[in-house]
Amino acid sequence: MSGFFKRLVQGSELASNYEDSRGVGLRIEKLNKSFEDNHVLRDISLDIQPGETFSIIGPSGTGKSVLLKHIVKLLAPDSGKIYIDGQDIFAPGADQIPKSYRYSMVFQTSALFNSLSVGENVGLWLREKRVCPENRIRRIIREKLRLVGLEGKEALMISELSGGMKKRVAIARSLAMNPDLILYDEPTAELDPVTSDELARVIMNLKKEVKVTTIIVSHDLNFALYLSDRVAMINPEGIVEVGTPAQIKASENPVVRKFIYTTTKGIKGEE
Repeated sequence: MSGFFKRLVQGSELASNYEDSRGVGLRIEKLNKSFEDNHVLRDISLDIQPGETFSIIGPSGTGKSVLLKHIVKLLAPDSGKIYIDGQDIFAPGADQIPKSYRYSMVFQTSALFNSLSVGENVGLWLREKRVCPENRIRRIIREKLRLVGLEGKEALMISELSGGMKKRVAIARSLAMNPDLILYDEPTAELDPVTSDELARVIMNLKKEVKVTTIIVSHDLNFALYLSDRVAMINPEGIVEVGTPAQIKASENPVVRKFIYTTTKGIKGEE
């Protein structure tokens, strides 16, 4: 198991029993992070509601993925706080307090294990944690694969899958944890437009069937606007604007308008 995924699995451990997800709220207050002279996150503040699908958009290199890594505690901030379900996750002694929520993450590269089958990848966390008997684990695997449109694909090896199918297996593996919070890091990376649309429909359908708070970071504006209840735009100066997809599309903020224009047209028009 890769160290990055192993730390995330360990971080998802709960004292409570495996149970259905419920969605949790998340609040970020004046978060700052620098790497030497590069101030990546500047006074980031966000308030995400339980059950909300919330996207963070912006150009590459603006700290979107860095922000996700703070939420799952793979990075610690220089200053600021993050509250999940009311718990200050960076408070002194927070690691010794049982979490009241579960989270999972869908990585940009999918982070699947090529030596395992589709079913074995999806059931990995359940078996690592010995959450429930094997017959129930197999039922959970079948159900999560059904939710992402891969019913009956348990025996396939990862090398037999297309890029879009790998993304869906990664989502099914995350769902197997029954997370209250699920995070997507650039889910459409390396996918063609048709496959991106299929993935968007999968995530949209999950909103109807699974009670979970969803956070997506993406440079894919159309994907984010289609899926999200609300969207935040980030740039090197911090959070530029937060609003519904309709509010973002109608924004008069020149930074937002420039991003929308260059994303949809590919070039910036002459002034």
